Amino acid sequence: MAKIDFGGVVEDIVTREEFTLEKAREVLKDEIIVVIGYGVQGPAQALNMKDNGFTVIIGQSKKFKRDWDRAVQDGWVPGETLLSIEEAVEKGTIIQYLISDAGQRTVWPSIKPHLKEGDALYFSHGFSIVYKDQTTVIPPENVDVILVAPKGSGASVRQNFLDGSGINSSYAVFQDFTGRAKERTLAVGIAIGSGYLFPTTFEQEVYSDLTGERGVLMGCLAGVMESQYNVLRKNGHSPSEAFNETVEELTQSLIRLVGENGMDWMYSNCSATAQRGALDWRHKFRKAVDPVFEELYKSVKDGKETKRVIDSLSSRDYQDTLGAELKEMRESEMWRAGAAVRSLRPENRKK
Repeated sequence: MAKIDFGGVVEDIVTREEFTLEKAREVLKDEIIVVIGYGVQGPAQALNMKDNGFTVIIGQSKKFKRDWDRAVQDGWVPGETLLSIEEAVEKGTIIQYLISDAGQRTVWPSIKPHLKEGDALYFSHGFSIVYKDQTTVIPPENVDVILVAPKGSGASVRQNFLDGSGINSSYAVFQDFTGRAKERTLAVGIAIGSGYLFPTTFEQEVYSDLTGERGVLMGCLAGVMESQYNVLRKNGHSPSEAFNETVEELTQSLIRLVGENGMDWMYSNCSATAQRGALDWRHKFRKAVDPVFEELYKSVKDGKETKRVIDSLSSRDYQDTLGAELKEMRESEMWRAGAAVRSLRPENRKK
């Protein structure tokens, strides 16, 4: 493991140079990896492992025709490498439980009876284990319970694998029955194409993930964009100007510089006017949102967010409600302006 200093805190990071693909193949040479669910993370992790030479089987219910058909289109063979969930779990030794969080609660009674002593039950999110009182997902004591959580969508996991960069992942062991749980975890982390792996716990993974999704990554980002866009429009700025100053410049220019070199580097390479203003207003924004993030984290830790997810997704009209909420966002002036701005990008004008 490499010891990396993260701003004064030293962490043990596992890289592909230290835990090589060849080592992962040796560790998993007798394992049959079963991917349960072919929705968001399932396709990417399964295809990456298959391309890396591991033995992989898909467990997918035919009731979800879109996912079943997608698996067939991706080359998985019904009756051989594409089976029912129960059949797949019976054959597997490492069971990757990759269906949705709410779905895991529903499918668990079909999984648990087919787990065998010494199997590894694998998650990419700590949700079901940490909030077991709500999900009722309680693994038997005679299996390993492990986690590898890629820090990106399934599409990013696959694309980063194809371009050779890999995606960062966290890893954790919740239950080590075999004495090999950590080794298996790291091997699968490398097998799915992780660029590097950093340690966490099931609790810390789910608390940070749920906070991040509702915060900076999605909820906060959308809310802050909408607020700035609305203020600009109220003060007479055109939709194109308001959108460019709110979204386009961020996504097409500045955030790439932050990703490549850090926020301080981006500040150092913008105009003096932008630099001075950003430095002055940064603290005001942080102080304004601190109470919101404190409230959010408490809601995550207390399980209120989990209950909201489970209750909402269990509702018969959830898809209709979701569709209406997404339609409201899509048809707002800001995102209609966004569609128009995107159509003017050179790569889109050539189509």
